[in-house]
Amino acid sequence: MFYFELQPRFNDTDALGHISNTTLPVWFEQARTPLFRIFHPTLDVKTWPLIIARVEIDFVAQSYWHLPVEIRTGVGKIGNSSFHAVQEAWQDGKQIARGKAVLINFDYETEKAVPISEEIRKKLAEHLVE
Repeated sequence: MFYFELQPRFNDTDALGHISNTTLPVWFEQARTPLFRIFHPTLDVKTWPLIIARVEIDFVAQSYWHLPVEIRTGVGKIGNSSFHAVQEAWQDGKQIARGKAVLINFDYETEKAVPISEEIRKKLAEHLVE
């Protein structure tokens, strides 16, 4: 599992003073960077190998701008050419959100999914969570 801590910005809030529901997908994407590095250590977008197929987020508690947030990222199911990034956001000892993103190992030239290599599969498996 990977851990990423961030300090919410004031502009991450909505009119009610909570962290906006549009902010969590951005935080979750940022916290997936270690998974991106498993596929593509340089993070060079000219040769990027992933495409996102699905994102789902459950908001389970209110969150606020003045307290740090920890994003926990692990790997769920590993398929032939795709895998699930499983994530949780925690603030002040409470889980505030959980989510899953389905990412596909993708060849942009052929516009087709390609199998995940055995080497990458092993690295992903090191971060499996239930």
